Amino acid sequence: MINKIENQILVIFGASGDLTKRKLIPAIFNLYKRGYLSNNFAILGVSRTDYDDESFRKLAIADNSHMKGKDEEENKLIDEFAKLIHYQSINTSSAEDYSILKDRIGKICNSHNCANNCIFYLSIPPSLYATVSENIASVDLSKENDGWKRLIVEKPFGYDLKSAEELNEKLLGCFEEHQIYRIDHYLGKETVQNLLVTRFSNSIFEPVWNRNYIERVEITNAESVGVEKRGGYYDGSGALRDMVQNHLLQLISHVAMEPPSKVNSDSIRNEKLKLFESIRPLSEEEIRTQVIRGQYLASDINGDLFKGYREEEGVDPSSRTETFAALKFYIDNWRWADVPFYIRTGKRLPTRVSEVVIHFKPNHTHLFGTSSDIPNILVFRIQPNEGVLLKFGLKIPGAGFNVKSVNMDFMYDELTQDYVPEAYERLLLDCMQGDATLYARGDSVISAWNFIDPILQQWKNDPDIPIYGYPSGTWGPESSVNLIERNGSWRNPCKNLIDDGLYCEL
Repeated sequence: MINKIENQILVIFGASGDLTKRKLIPAIFNLYKRGYLSNNFAILGVSRTDYDDESFRKLAIADNSHMKGKDEEENKLIDEFAKLIHYQSINTSSAEDYSILKDRIGKICNSHNCANNCIFYLSIPPSLYATVSENIASVDLSKENDGWKRLIVEKPFGYDLKSAEELNEKLLGCFEEHQIYRIDHYLGKETVQNLLVTRFSNSIFEPVWNRNYIERVEITNAESVGVEKRGGYYDGSGALRDMVQNHLLQLISHVAMEPPSKVNSDSIRNEKLKLFESIRPLSEEEIRTQVIRGQYLASDINGDLFKGYREEEGVDPSSRTETFAALKFYIDNWRWADVPFYIRTGKRLPTRVSEVVIHFKPNHTHLFGTSSDIPNILVFRIQPNEGVLLKFGLKIPGAGFNVKSVNMDFMYDELTQDYVPEAYERLLLDCMQGDATLYARGDSVISAWNFIDPILQQWKNDPDIPIYGYPSGTWGPESSVNLIERNGSWRNPCKNLIDDGLYCEL
């Protein structure tokens, strides 16, 4: 049985932007279609653009390619859903306009019986997060004396440690920590959430999930596309900020955290913070040798010519922004002492794939000769072809004890025929229900920046640190292979979970 959420209104700042049209409106509609939303629910879009309710509904629904019904019944639902959508044009940077917004929210709450419960979603440039939050608070819309109030903030949560600390301080000056939901859509993926269940609900995994049995942990996040039309934005960000500081460190926390005392937001996020605080800082010398950055170069792949990064629209021809980053680090606690963690992420790699690879230590008995020692590897595929793969050795039928590596795999689409919510659907629903488990907490964000910021600062201040070129369609700079070679080699995954190798289709 579906438990509907409380009566509430969702106020989307930046409502005329791409994220609202492409992700938020379709996600909310899917929640509506599946009966999760209250009968007393409303959406208010807010931005500078001059729309009224009807013209904004046309933009969000009729002209939205992501909102096309599959049949007449779904089109009827879409028409009903559109009636929940409203719009208010204001200058979001002007405090004076927020009295207009407050009045409009009050009228919609009264007409829809929303009980003055309100979510503010900041789908706006990060430079406006503090301004809009302060303006919301200036007209007492952040106060919870007449219903709860929540604020959803999109990443990036700061550009570096200093800006992250300043943003956190400003947000906490307007809202309490329990009201702030820092959204990382990566954590909304079912496969990321299932890491905790796999670890903590199975006695065959948890006893060996430590330095005594695990040789190394490896994470790959690969994109086959380049920066496309985002060259101007990306050139001020780079792979380390765009992927490692948030998505991949959050993923590491699911892999490496200690068991929480309870399955609730406080317990789980407390353990994540402890994990981030246990990551060993990299020295200046280690940054030079254990962190690799690269840029994709022009390449001809199967007859198609791909531009190099510095040739992309909006990118500085002399840019030193990395499109690839790989790093090696350690976590200083009992569970992970001396176990190396490897992360790599990049654009224009051979395929689009994200996965976690657990490499177990080899068997030291060598009963069947060292040539028969098959690496035991556990793979969690985040995307695509989501699933779990275990590699281990079995005897080849026939005389003797010849051993071969075999796969035992499971695909998520085999578990259920039911609809699996998209990341934004799951995360929006969690916020609507007041569950912050899959949202980043302020102290964890700052702790992650404490690890990443020294790398960025040294890259900025030391021009002798190289940035390596790599041809589009390859697995990054050769130096990233050298980074891991003392502990083996990277698993180079393909689109299909059970395949790996050097060559995959771009």
